[in-house]
Amino acid sequence: MTDTRCALIAIIGAPNAGKSTLVNAASGTKVTIVSPKPQTTRFRIRAVVMRPPAQLILVDTPGIFAPKRRLDRAMVAAAWGGAKDADIALLVVDAKAGMTEAVQAIIEKLKGTTRPIWLALNKIDLIDRQQLLPLTAALNAELSFAETFMLSATKGDGIDLMLQAMAVEAPPGPWLFPEDELSDLPNRMLAAEIVREHILRLTHDEVPHHATVETESWKEHQDGSARVDLTIYVSRPTQKAILIGEGGSKIKDIGRRARQELSQLLEKPIHLFLNVKDRANWDDSRSHIRALGLEDEG
Repeated sequence: MTDTRCALIAIIGAPNAGKSTLVNAASGTKVTIVSPKPQTTRFRIRAVVMRPPAQLILVDTPGIFAPKRRLDRAMVAAAWGGAKDADIALLVVDAKAGMTEAVQAIIEKLKGTTRPIWLALNKIDLIDRQQLLPLTAALNAELSFAETFMLSATKGDGIDLMLQAMAVEAPPGPWLFPEDELSDLPNRMLAAEIVREHILRLTHDEVPHHATVETESWKEHQDGSARVDLTIYVSRPTQKAILIGEGGSKIKDIGRRARQELSQLLEKPIHLFLNVKDRANWDDSRSHIRALGLEDEG
């Protein structure tokens, strides 16, 4: 194919800015998990969006925050690594939250980059439109953005306009993915992430951020279905008890919801089997961090 264009676009921002919701809306399908809790995304996920002759690869990155654990440091490093490798870095800002300390800290670090930085003000449906211009001016006073877009990722407003602008700016080059490919996320990792999403949605307090999910095995059956065995790791026995629930009710609910969603996404029956183990300090373990596809930052 001649005259093709391809752009790698890093979607960066503070936790809960709506980055994953934006990536899903832009790609027209679910490629990354979403929850109301911060720090949902833990590693870089690439979503492929076709705007012929351009292929746009949107890289959903973890929210950037002040890291404490080894896992936190690896997540933040993954986010900045995504920005460094990209043709365009898109800073997504929660318009309702405005200019927070987290946003200011990210802008300070972005000042050292040479690649184009675009701004997306997200969740504009949640605030008075008259607040948008002063916020845009304040952000541009801190860093001169090459482009600014007003979006509502949940409603889909403004996304198509932004994608068209990205397609125009995409540099000439071959496409990196087949045009029918939606994401670089393997099915094994997709299954683990969907289970983790339902843990985030159905549990509270300390459990969601101290849980990780690993796919132990994936067996395809002759009838087209698949058996998927996953292990959920938490940090303490008390978290394990909360996750399992009375009479196993909580873990059954998580499994049922994840199975339905995964079967729908993959368009085939999925038989899901969940096991819960407590493993102290898994989020400070090099092997577990590597299992998540992250680089160990020490």
